[in-house]
Amino acid sequence: MNRDLRLCLDLRWGKRMKKYLLGLDVGTSSLKTAIIDEDGHVVSKSARGYEPMSLHPGWQEISAESIWAAVIWNLKKMLLEGPVDPERIAGIGISCLCPGLVALGAEGEVLHDPIIYSDRRSAEEADAIKRSVGEEHLFFITANRCMSGAMSGTSMLWIRNHCPEIYEKTRYFGHINTMLGVRLTGNFAMDRSNASYTSMFETRGSLEWSRDLAQKIGIDFDKLPPLMNSDEVLGGLVNQEFIAMGIPAGTPVVIGGGDTACASLAAGIVSNGDVCESVGTTNVLTICVDQPNFSPSNINRCHVVRGKWIYQGAMSHAGGSLRWFRDEFCQDLVKAGGELDEDAFDLMTKAASLSRAGANGVVFLPYMMGERSPVWDSDARGVFFGMSLNTNRRDLIRAILEATGYGTRQLKEIAEDLTGLRIRRFSSLGGGARSRVWSQIKANIIGVDIDVLDVSDMAPVGAALLAGVGIGLYKDAVDAASHVERKVYRKVVCDHSDDAVYAKRYQAYKQLYPRLKDLYQYC
Repeated sequence: MNRDLRLCLDLRWGKRMKKYLLGLDVGTSSLKTAIIDEDGHVVSKSARGYEPMSLHPGWQEISAESIWAAVIWNLKKMLLEGPVDPERIAGIGISCLCPGLVALGAEGEVLHDPIIYSDRRSAEEADAIKRSVGEEHLFFITANRCMSGAMSGTSMLWIRNHCPEIYEKTRYFGHINTMLGVRLTGNFAMDRSNASYTSMFETRGSLEWSRDLAQKIGIDFDKLPPLMNSDEVLGGLVNQEFIAMGIPAGTPVVIGGGDTACASLAAGIVSNGDVCESVGTTNVLTICVDQPNFSPSNINRCHVVRGKWIYQGAMSHAGGSLRWFRDEFCQDLVKAGGELDEDAFDLMTKAASLSRAGANGVVFLPYMMGERSPVWDSDARGVFFGMSLNTNRRDLIRAILEATGYGTRQLKEIAEDLTGLRIRRFSSLGGGARSRVWSQIKANIIGVDIDVLDVSDMAPVGAALLAGVGIGLYKDAVDAASHVERKVYRKVVCDHSDDAVYAKRYQAYKQLYPRLKDLYQYC
């Protein structure tokens, strides 16, 4: 049945065509997609994995073509096998890890694959930015500190210094949603939640690019893309691969935002003092605020909700550390998991539960490839501290899980000191949040109750909600968030019986980095 005939029949029968919204989310190791209906219900979802590339030590990129291949694979799975008529998709939104710096040519072609937040090649460029701008002035304008990879201006400057031919051909430096946006619509833009992580955006002032910072850093101002709010329509769909799958040409595409900001929207973090945690490759504590009062310990950005900002304490390699330990030291559990039809991570956390609180004296510092908040040090590295001849593998696994609790407790205390709020409960989302053992360990260490939400992949849902705002289906982002039914998958109640041992290990955790900081230069 063609589209015109379907519309005529719907009108004749007095029906209103039900609309659906498509959200795309580009993560560090997978591409997730979700289709929601007008009431915010997820009706279809899919995920496709890929591996970041490390062409040289300290480099971290994602292949642009592997991202696109995952987009198409997911859509084919959902649209050709799923319950949704693709003609009913009324809007598309984009979410992405941040930053993921892409150099794009005049026709939108990728000149350099996305350089992601954990990349460390631009350490010299980061130092140069600090010298040329001044760290205090940079923080005053951008609300963020400068660190290799973690702020994409360092990667732009690295391309200028090391790949001059690419720099000259670059029409715009964008983030990953810029790359997908131009591929879908032919138009360039970056949203303000992503722009906050560039070192050239006035996060606390005009909410526009800073011509002065671009000049001091050494990036041509005209290479910074047009700025949009996260709920604004970038353009109509022109991509033939999408159209061939039945999504109508001209379908509005909304620019969207950073993944944790989009996930926070779907989790209902839209008002001053709302708090949530996302658990994946990174572990991020997010606090929504309505006044731009920032701490240099946090990552600070514009929210995808207009007129709001979010403080984010981001542990870059929380889940990444657990994945590393699985791949390097738990292949027997990977094999056993395959035989038992059980996830290797579940087997690891079961093993960790057999180690007593405090991990038999071991404290882990999860700075595997540098760390953003709160230390902002690209040279920092991971440490197992306190091992003895009595240490076993389950102790080391538990130490990794406990490290996320110590790190989140540290970030929570920073946020409380800054805002005056007292955080006694927060919601948790992401694949890692569903681990009963991990969530309980964190709740006990942090001293809070945790509500694990039933939807583990919130970022593509948030992107879809922004698409709904852009097409006028919802009044604004707050209205959009109100349509999402957030069922609690599990309530985790803090158990205080191990407070004494955790307090002792927490002090060791906080003091390890300051005492080791000067030694990292020898690593």
